[in-house]
Amino acid sequence: MKTTIDLPDDVFLKAKILAAERSMSFKDLVVQGLKLVTEASAEADERKRKAELKRLLKAMRASNTEPMVPLSRKEIYDR
Repeated sequence: MKTTIDLPDDVFLKAKILAAERSMSFKDLVVQGLKLVTEASAEADERKRKAELKRLLKAMRASNTEPMVPLSRKEIYDR
């Protein structure tokens, strides 16, 4: 897809120089940079989602987490 963006002159110049140093086109450099940013954002979102799920599961845990022990007939009727 074609698009037009306004870049500050200094950013554009640094990006052109970096692209030339890496023997790649300006377009490829921009695409690579956008992929890095979007993947990092997706990973951060995934980490946040997992942390929230962990928090919710912890909140749902019963406060009395002692293992259940079978009661004898006498103990049942004594209660």
